[in-house]
Amino acid sequence: MPRGRHRRGKTLPRKRRIVTFAFPAAVMAIAPVGVAAWPDAAEDASAQEPIAALGEIRRPEPLSRGLSDRPPLTPSVTPTPTPTTPLATPTQTPTPVPSVVGHMYVTTGLNVRTAPAEDAEVLAVLARGTKVGVTGTTDGSWTQIVYDDVPAWVSGDYLSETEPPAEATSTISYAECESGSAVESGLTPDAIRVHRAVCAEFPDVSSYGGLRAGDGGEHGDGRALDIMVSSSSLGDAIAAWVRDHHGELGVSEVIWSQRIWTVERSADGWRWMEDRGSDTANHYDHVHVTVYGNSGG
Repeated sequence: MPRGRHRRGKTLPRKRRIVTFAFPAAVMAIAPVGVAAWPDAAEDASAQEPIAALGEIRRPEPLSRGLSDRPPLTPSVTPTPTPTTPLATPTQTPTPVPSVVGHMYVTTGLNVRTAPAEDAEVLAVLARGTKVGVTGTTDGSWTQIVYDDVPAWVSGDYLSETEPPAEATSTISYAECESGSAVESGLTPDAIRVHRAVCAEFPDVSSYGGLRAGDGGEHGDGRALDIMVSSSSLGDAIAAWVRDHHGELGVSEVIWSQRIWTVERSADGWRWMEDRGSDTANHYDHVHVTVYGNSGG
């Protein structure tokens, strides 16, 4: 049967119908509402009011809005640290000076050292006949003394309880050594003087080194003498004695126990030398004496 109505043989026009699809409110918030209409539905424009209503949905305000109503931020202030009292530095108790229990005399030129060791710093060289205060403390062959109000050490082999006799006007002997003078071959007059003087003053020394052909240094031209020693205390005594008489012997330089002394820098005393490796190269087993040539006598 036709959809149009019939009245007494006439077909009546169909009424236009607008169909509106209703959606739940939750769906309408996120998607536009679908509207279907038949053509020529101008009279039903009011049916589109739900769409206009969607335009009135309020969106959230941007975060920037309303900032002027907020109170200004107060900058954080770093608290000033409270000064603390520094820890007190512990007071160092000075080392007490040992008491002097007696006195002794130096029998020859003697090194005063900071410790009982042959490589310890030399504070001074005491002349023969010097009176020193001893503390009664020993370490092997070393004896502790008080020097300039501080504890120091010397070789006890060259201390005596009795004062040595005064030296004669000339204490140097140039007599030929009893052990022979073979070592003097090729030596200059000053080197021969050193050999004979040391031989007379220190008869315990039995070995010397003189000319070394082709050496190129002072040993090569006869201006040096090596005095071999059996102990550090003997070496100390010989080195000090040769220094004391350098002018008479024509000595320009003394090397002993890795230290050097020269006439040109005599005010500096002993000066340390670089390590050359062995005891012999560092002059721990002999005293090396260099002379000018023929300026002594």
